[in-house]
Amino acid sequence: MNRPKPAPPAESANAFIVARDLAAPDMHRVDGMIRQRLHSDVVLINAIAEHIVGGGGKRLRPTLHVLAAHAAGYEGDAHIELAAVIEFIHTATLLHDDVVDGSDLRRGRKTANAAWGNAASVLVGDFLYSRAFQMMVELDRMEVMRILADTTNSIAEGEVLQLLNIGKAETSEAAYMQVIERKTAVLFAAATQLGGVLAGLPHAQCLALRRYGMELGSAFQIADDLLDYVSDSATLGKNIGDDLAEGKPTLPLIYAIERSTPMQAELLRNAITSQRLAALDVIIAAIRCSGALERTRAKAESHADAAHAALEGLPPSEYRNALAGLADYAVNRTS
Repeated sequence: MNRPKPAPPAESANAFIVARDLAAPDMHRVDGMIRQRLHSDVVLINAIAEHIVGGGGKRLRPTLHVLAAHAAGYEGDAHIELAAVIEFIHTATLLHDDVVDGSDLRRGRKTANAAWGNAASVLVGDFLYSRAFQMMVELDRMEVMRILADTTNSIAEGEVLQLLNIGKAETSEAAYMQVIERKTAVLFAAATQLGGVLAGLPHAQCLALRRYGMELGSAFQIADDLLDYVSDSATLGKNIGDDLAEGKPTLPLIYAIERSTPMQAELLRNAITSQRLAALDVIIAAIRCSGALERTRAKAESHADAAHAALEGLPPSEYRNALAGLADYAVNRTS
């Protein structure tokens, strides 16, 4: 499968719609499973879980799982429950992330911690993790449990690594990539690899699906960090400059510090270490004139190219085409 030229934004948005519509019958069942398994006798758990799960997210990770399962030729039903498990793990990480980051806005809505407090958000995140593992045990597939156990452990390591980088202006590109691979890309990778595992694909093809997910997740997160400097709050669903205000040295900042004038680089370093946005307009201007945004986009596109290449070992199908389209969507989306 030859890698096509990068699709323009309108075509990439359409690629997401195609993938979403193709997965829609399964995702309708996944949504039903999510709501069924979210239920608890504890009213506060129901309220917070419904707030974040019903918050209008794209359900990208479970969608990837069901598409990968079909691309691999799976014909059973276990992918429905497994997709719900993947979404529970992701939702738990969001609850914990927002507490750690002190965020008050996600997808244009108040975060759970802003509405109910940090303690409740952390504990409901724990509930979602434990519910996910209950469901994994019910599936009774040791390889599935191993992959997801390793994945949740890696996510936790990524969170700690990111915490260690907060306020560190000299963070390297390699350190940044280590964080996003563990914190974000690894769950994409598990979602797609598990599609192959359920279908009983040979090990090499399962690893190719995992590689696709890892590259896609990296492209997605790099593009997300880019959006913090090229989008607006209404479109992005969070406050512009949030990453900088939290002292996160993301790739646009790392590249800008490398290529800015000494005065501009010092301004950027101070912004990271002080975690202040007093001169946000000046900071964004410095980032834009350094060429960092173009370089960041090129990095995201290189990972999208690698995601395309990883799909070459799968037989042609509309599901494989949908996965390929999502690689273009990852780097061309606006929110």
